[in-house]
Amino acid sequence: MKALVYLGPGKTAFQDHPKPEIAAPTDAIVKIVKTTICGTDLHILKGDVPTCQPGRVLGHEGVGVIETIGAGVTVFKPGDRVLISCISACGKCTYCRKQMYSHCTTGGWILGNSIDGTQAEFVRIPHADTSLYPVPDGADDEALVMLSDILPTGFECGVLNGKVQPGGSVAIVGVGPVGLAALLTAQLYSPAEIIAVDLDDPRLETAMAFGATARVNSTDGKALAAVMRVTGGRGVDTAIEAVGIPATFELCEQIVAPGGVIANIGVHGTQVALHLERLWDRNITIATRLVDTVSTPRLLEIVRSRKIDPKRLITHHFKFDQILEAYETFANAADTGALKVIIEA
Repeated sequence: MKALVYLGPGKTAFQDHPKPEIAAPTDAIVKIVKTTICGTDLHILKGDVPTCQPGRVLGHEGVGVIETIGAGVTVFKPGDRVLISCISACGKCTYCRKQMYSHCTTGGWILGNSIDGTQAEFVRIPHADTSLYPVPDGADDEALVMLSDILPTGFECGVLNGKVQPGGSVAIVGVGPVGLAALLTAQLYSPAEIIAVDLDDPRLETAMAFGATARVNSTDGKALAAVMRVTGGRGVDTAIEAVGIPATFELCEQIVAPGGVIANIGVHGTQVALHLERLWDRNITIATRLVDTVSTPRLLEIVRSRKIDPKRLITHHFKFDQILEAYETFANAADTGALKVIIEA
């Protein structure tokens, strides 16, 4: 089969790769219909994720059709259309019993990381019964691809961890795809203010179209002052970091109000300063998380009821043999205007 293979920092190839086979009774082999690229894939290419070794098929998102199942799979059968969760969960270990599926002792974020992922014609899904979701009749495959990772990540790591409340104030630092996913889902909780902070004016315009109440271009280094003007000098109740670099996390430390929450979404590959000399007496909560996808069933219902339209995040479409072009487009979003790309296998 053809697959997108990681060859080391800055290197990938679209090449032949062995088709996966059933390795455990709880496995399923899924034929990919549609997949996408995640910002985390770009972090892998930068060398920020040492658990992902050269030779790995990348990707952890997608919708497909089950081709074969192991003898222990009871929920699904060949021919079923399924949503692939970015997190594999056994459902039985200590962490799964706490609904911390991201730390499953035999799963977690393994697709496209420690085992081959979804940017291929076929993918092996461990713990299929608890790591796949049936695609509802009439559901849009492209919309559902956004529920593999980005929508639950923005919701769980940003909105839920950030304790967004009705009437509260939120700043989203970084309104790329995952920041916009947090913006969409934050509105389920009716905050009074959602301030979008970014270096890129087109993305800030998109954030306003998605429901932000104010925007701050941080290019001039005066984002702190701008956020304080919007909030009357108080700061925000929830500061969501959605980039993964020191400057954006430290901005969140500066703009969070007393009693507020800093909710980290970004993947950090370098050390970040924690300014406890300023924060020690301010009743601040700092929340980190790898998405657990516990919210996926709820988000499926929300999308089904059309409370959220995740297709708004999709800007580009590619065929599978154009995946290298898709990576180039996604990685150069400032020039291409890319948010999420759909790759049709």
